[in-house]
Order: sequence, then C-alpha cells, then structure tokens
Amino acid sequence: MKISREVKTAILAILGIVLFIFGFSYLKGNNLLEDSMIVYSKYNNVEGLKPSTPVTINGYAIGKVLDIYFEDENSGVLVVKMSVDTGFKFSKNSKAELFQNGFIGGKEIQIIPAFDNAPDAKNGDYLESATKEGIVELVNERLTPLQEKIEKVMSETDTLLVSFNTIFDAKAQSDLKNSIASLNTTVQSFNATAKSINSLIDANKAKLDNTLANFETTSGNLTTMTNNMAEVDIAKTVKELQETIKKFDNVMASIENGEGSIGMLLKDEKLYQNLAGASKQMEELLEDMKLNPKRYVHFSLFGKKAKRYDAEGNEIKEKN
Repeated sequence: MKISREVKTAILAILGIVLFIFGFSYLKGNNLLEDSMIVYSKYNNVEGLKPSTPVTINGYAIGKVLDIYFEDENSGVLVVKMSVDTGFKFSKNSKAELFQNGFIGGKEIQIIPAFDNAPDAKNGDYLESATKEGIVELVNERLTPLQEKIEKVMSETDTLLVSFNTIFDAKAQSDLKNSIASLNTTVQSFNATAKSINSLIDANKAKLDNTLANFETTSGNLTTMTNNMAEVDIAKTVKELQETIKKFDNVMASIENGEGSIGMLLKDEKLYQNLAGASKQMEELLEDMKLNPKRYVHFSLFGKKAKRYDAEGNEIKEKN
C-alpha cells in the first residue's frame, strides 16, 4: 500500500510536536520517560535556590527543582516545586531541608526521610521544610563574637598605651635610661668577673684535677667500706649484743638481790662494818709499826733474848 504524501506529512508533524513537547519538558526538568512524582515545600527564604537544582537523599540525586514561585500576592512565602523519583519510598512526614553544598557551592534541597510507618508521600504532597545553616553562616556566627572581643581588646590596649604614656613622663624615661645604663655596667662587671674566674680555673686546672682524682679515690674507698659493712651480719651482731645486755641485766639483778660476793658486800651491812673495822685496825697497826718498829722487828748479834711489850707498848720485864 502506497502512503500518500499528505499522510507522511501528517506523521512527521505529529512526531515533531511530540519531540517538541518531550524536549521542552526535559529542558524544564521533567523527563517523560521516568516514573516520578511532584512534591512541594514552603520556605520563607530560598537563599538563592534555582530551578533545575538537584534534589538528593543521603547525597544521591533523586530529582530536580522544577519551579519556585510565591504562594500568593499578599505573602512572601515561596513554594518550591520538586520532581522526585518514585523508586525510593519515603514517608509524607519527611523533611525537605535547604542546605549549602560546600563552601562555595549553591543551595540545594535534600530530603530527610522519616521512617515512622506513616503513609508514603504521593504526587502533590507538601513536605515539611527545614533550613540548615551553611559554612558561611556558621563562620559569621563564630566570627561575630570574636570580632567583638577583638574590638574590646584593641580598646583596652589603646587605653593601656595611653596610661603608659601618662606614667612614663620625661623624668620616668630618664630614670629608666639610667637604670638600663646601670644594668649594662653590671653586666660588664659580671663578664669581667666571669673572665677572672675562668682564668683562675685555667691556672689551677692541675690542682683541681688532682682534687677531683683524690675525691674519686676517697669515694671509691668509702664505697668499699660501705660494701664491707653491708657484708657484716648485723642481725647476728645485734642478737649477740642483746644476749650480752640480758646477761648484764641478770648480773645486776643478782647484785641488787644481794647474791654473790659483790651483792653481799653491797647489801650486808655487818660485813661492811667488819671490813671497815678491820681496815681501821690495819691502819692503827701500820701507824704503830712506824712509831715503834722495835716491837715488831728484833735483831741480836749475840743471841740476846728479845724484849716483850704489852698492848699499850710497855716493856714486860721477866721475874728472876
């Protein structure tokens, strides 16, 4: 069957119209070949959001912003129309959050899905809107207090400098210069003293070396003596000393109780008196021997009989 020229022309016109509609919809962000739905969200300020901006979930693009328009003439509320893929189901209670993508990136919308067992979002639903502060807003928020503090510090620093200028008048500056000059003199004197000490050390280096060597020898001897003392059985020595002290205590207790010769001598008064009497008699005997030696020593060349004396020293004459 032969197709007429008029039918061919009509088919081409219809295909052109379809391609035009498809291309126009694609340029507006609507892909007629994809299964998508339209959702909306309201914002007081879209902060530079533009149509064709991607709509994401967890960073994955699932749609685009189709249009942005005012809700009515008497309100500044903006309605954002979005096309999202129906392949990922999310609750109608999910949020459409406006955020800044990167430090210099533009504004985008991310859907924060809510898994609350509520009905899924469907075509024409309005999602709850939210706005997340971008890096610029956060930086401005942090820098504003810092700027105020810096301004306050600069003001206080200026006041402090004015106070310093007031304090350091001409006389104070002159005194400060004199103090610095005196300090320089002191430092120079200290340097001279240090040089003298260095010279003295250099001159007596040999003596210092000998002294250090002697000290090292003494330290070694002290270490040896300490080691020898450490080898002594101190526990045994202490034990023997304790036993000796115990024996001495026993001896002292015996003496205190009047036992033994020393104890009897210390405790027996009669023995003490006898000893005192004997000592006195011995003293009298020695005195009498000095005064009357003839009573005790007799010497006769011809065998003469020795004379006898009584207790009072009188000669006893024999009767014929």
